[in-house]
Amino acid sequence: MSPTRERRRPSEEDERDRAALARERRGRRSEEERRRTRARTSRPSPRTRPTRQAEIRRRWVALLTVLTVVAGVYLLFFSSMLGVKDVAVSGARTVPADRIRAVAAVPADKPMLRLSTDEIRDRVAGMPGIATVEVSRSWPNTVEIQVTERTAIAFFDSGPGGDGVHLVDGGGVVFKTVPGRPAGLPELRLPKVSADDPVTRAVTAVLGVIPEQLLKQVTTATAKTPASVEFTLSSGKIVRWGTAEQTDRKAKVLAALLTQEGKVYDVAAPELPTITS
Repeated sequence: MSPTRERRRPSEEDERDRAALARERRGRRSEEERRRTRARTSRPSPRTRPTRQAEIRRRWVALLTVLTVVAGVYLLFFSSMLGVKDVAVSGARTVPADRIRAVAAVPADKPMLRLSTDEIRDRVAGMPGIATVEVSRSWPNTVEIQVTERTAIAFFDSGPGGDGVHLVDGGGVVFKTVPGRPAGLPELRLPKVSADDPVTRAVTAVLGVIPEQLLKQVTTATAKTPASVEFTLSSGKIVRWGTAEQTDRKAKVLAALLTQEGKVYDVAAPELPTITS
């Protein structure tokens, strides 16, 4: 029998050396693994990494977008290409269209979007013969001005030493001076004729609502208060009308009364009409 070989037991120093070597190896692997992980996460994927051509293309698109916006703003707000070339006036009959254009004072070649249509409207509305005004843009180069002229419903004569014969519309506005008494219009005989005067407005309101056949017979109209409007017919008869209310009923009652003899016909209260000689 061969002699039994005794196995040498490792000493504590050998155990410490092996443990230190194992820790050192684990530390190196961990550090190397961490470096590889950082490299993988920091390196862009070939699928997501933009190419140089794509980057250049995006920059050109952004630049062209900015240039397009700038060009559009310049074209709309600063260029005469979309500026005023023509001013069209409609609705004018007695007021000359050239006069309206002159008062409107629309600057030629001014960009349409920089025009103040409100300012143009206010200038034209200040003209004596104009009742209403609408101003609009008609692209690409036209400003349209649509007016409604005042219609005379009566006149008044300022008398000797005055400034002539004046036309008055349905709102009591004195808007035009004429050389002589116009045919077919009643004369206002009032102490004061003005759109700010309640009596003037009451008289013109009545003249504006009575039937046309009756209006043609009216030669003069007067009143002391807004509720005491009366007028004289071409036949010499006097009609006390009162206010502008109950126009239809008053007209029917008056038509029946005028078939009877009399001088003054009072329909201010149509339910209690009277005739006096």
